[in-house]
Amino acid sequence: MYEERPSRLSGAVVWRNTPAVAGVGRVLPDGCMDLLWHEGRLLVAGPDTRAHVTEGAPGVWSGVRFAPGTAPALLGVPAHELRDRRVALADLWPAAEVRRLTAGVRAAAVPESGLEELALRLAAGAGPPDPLLRHLVTALGAGRPVAATAGELGLGARQVHRRCLAAFGYGPKTLARVLRLQRALGLARRGVPFAETAARAGFADQAHLSRDVKELAGLPLRELLG
Repeated sequence: MYEERPSRLSGAVVWRNTPAVAGVGRVLPDGCMDLLWHEGRLLVAGPDTRAHVTEGAPGVWSGVRFAPGTAPALLGVPAHELRDRRVALADLWPAAEVRRLTAGVRAAAVPESGLEELALRLAAGAGPPDPLLRHLVTALGAGRPVAATAGELGLGARQVHRRCLAAFGYGPKTLARVLRLQRALGLARRGVPFAETAARAGFADQAHLSRDVKELAGLPLRELLG
């Protein structure tokens, strides 16, 4: 069973996942990074370029999913170093600091609350997110072309690519594809016909939608929704 709620940290989501049975799980790329808690350990989920497939015994996972582009400033690690990876926080930060933070989450009433408090403290000690990158997410999420968006920001292609790697883990074209996938899935899950979903989400046609979903999510759209 998966549950989520808005976090007190702006743009973030607090979630809990308790699989009912052992089996395969699938986490789709969404441009985000997560701070995770599983079996008494703090971990970080980097930005995915493809579906992350998990397989194992049932167990509770808790997390805070940060808004796209915001986690690197809080964690002090460029996003591209964590691309398509799940790593222990102890591999990124001093062991003594991680032990202290782990104890704080363990002492919370539920791990989700402890993670949220930890995320709020990290955010309080970090600077605000780059407003140019927020504009980039908003524009690309609405289907604006990458070149036009870069022009609006007054940045060259190389500058945009470099800043995207640090903030999102990949370049603006991949970010645009990921955000377009999420836009399409949102429409399809509401029952919008696939052809209309493709047009409204910014795909050339339904075949383009099908190819991108299969490549990024690893399953055909109908099977993914089922």
